[in-house]
Amino acid sequence: MTHQEPAEGAATGALAAVPAAGNRRSLPMPAHLRFYLGPMDCGKSTLALQIDHNHARQGRCGLVLTQGDRSASPRITTRVGMSRAAVELDSSTDLRELVRRQWAAGQRVDYLIVDEAQFLSPEQVEQLVDLVDDSHVDVYAFGLATDFRSRLFPGSQRLFELADTVLALQVEVLCWCGRPGGFNGRVVGGALVREGEQVVIADTATSAETRYQVLCRRHYRGGELGPSRPEEPQLPLS
Repeated sequence: MTHQEPAEGAATGALAAVPAAGNRRSLPMPAHLRFYLGPMDCGKSTLALQIDHNHARQGRCGLVLTQGDRSASPRITTRVGMSRAAVELDSSTDLRELVRRQWAAGQRVDYLIVDEAQFLSPEQVEQLVDLVDDSHVDVYAFGLATDFRSRLFPGSQRLFELADTVLALQVEVLCWCGRPGGFNGRVVGGALVREGEQVVIADTATSAETRYQVLCRRHYRGGELGPSRPEEPQLPLS
């Protein structure tokens, strides 16, 4: 049964939950499906790459999957500069067959990292569950819960329903007013829009004609984007 754990310590718990080196499929322990969610800018892709690194360091073999990355390429990219080549999915990808092809080629698959998991179809989420339950492949899915209309993505809804663990990331993203932001507003021509295609790939750069902005509930509902400010460069990490 799906349950939601407290945000406090979510990222730390994810990084600590690395099993012993090697192939879990050969061990009598169950695999898990974990869904990490949060608004844009909260560090989902960064955590995805860190979890992949931690598992690989322990001798495990995994696949890194994505679709609709901000880079418009088969990569997982982050706003802090990290990047990793990934397998690009689309609506026709059968995730079970993808893993079976790896096995047929003699390659182990102990875990999957799935970024932008909100774009999965409900059927693809079911395929992930099959891999977890029947083949002992761990799955770590990362994505948004809701779209620009504040409605659940179909893939995210099915992940809520089926994941062993649902974790809200604890990195706080702020609305322009200083309140916690949890709504991904789509901005076109400087105005918040509430109609259109559910999936439009864009980033948060304020100079773009179509972009996204994280807002608190009050300002999302009121369509208030705050005072305009010039785009500021990111502070260096060191």
